[in-house]
Amino acid sequence: MEFGYHSQITLTHAPASLSPAVSGRDVVLAHGAHEVLAAATFDVPMGAVTALIGPNGAGKTTLLHAIAGLLHPRSGALDVPARARRGGVAYVLQVTEVSTSLPLTVRETVAMGRYAATGLVRRLRADDRASIERAMEALAITDLARRPLHELSGGQRQRAFVAQGLAQEAEVLLLDEPITGLDLVSRQHILDTIAAERAAGHAIVVSTHDLGDASQADHLLLLAGRVVASGRPEAVLTDEHLADAYGGHLLELGGRTLIIDDHAHH
Repeated sequence: MEFGYHSQITLTHAPASLSPAVSGRDVVLAHGAHEVLAAATFDVPMGAVTALIGPNGAGKTTLLHAIAGLLHPRSGALDVPARARRGGVAYVLQVTEVSTSLPLTVRETVAMGRYAATGLVRRLRADDRASIERAMEALAITDLARRPLHELSGGQRQRAFVAQGLAQEAEVLLLDEPITGLDLVSRQHILDTIAAERAAGHAIVVSTHDLGDASQADHLLLLAGRVVASGRPEAVLTDEHLADAYGGHLLELGGRTLIIDDHAHH
């Protein structure tokens, strides 16, 4: 999968017959009195990369919260079978800063990904330590294991948090804008991890503002306070659907569709 213009990964689009990792039927998501996502019906396939796209406030992060079990739908049915199994869903939030008073090393940060399986009190076993080592190797941060988290660059820190999610060995991996604003090396390591998780048959759900990145995913959900369109990229990224989701915030330039959004990176 070439998830972005500088990546060297290419994945073939996943077949349409894959079983769903997540199913939503008339799901309404809200924060207090504010409705964020209205009557959404969709499926997220296993063994595939699903990209969530849409303007700011469209409901992308809110939907990730709901899939992770951090937000209960106001109404409708949201079925995430993996949540019934310990460690079945891993959620990596977008983290830009870490407090200097937080005395965590990289290894300790990654090890926290095992808490879903071990709990907070049980000591790590050999298989837990092996999972931690594999995750750090996958994100190329083994040499940073003893470094305090707050001393890392933004890209290194993001790789540590993705490694934390990877160490959970979950069936569903949720990533909130995991490569936005990263250096090319960190970006590539995260893309390699996404490709490996997909090859292992897991479901990866990634929120992004970048239409170029989204076009290389297997499956898309275009949100704008509702599900505007879902399916393969060529069926979702049409002028009609994009205009519906983004309104007048689109610009055609040199054959490319650009989004005019002060808070996004394209």
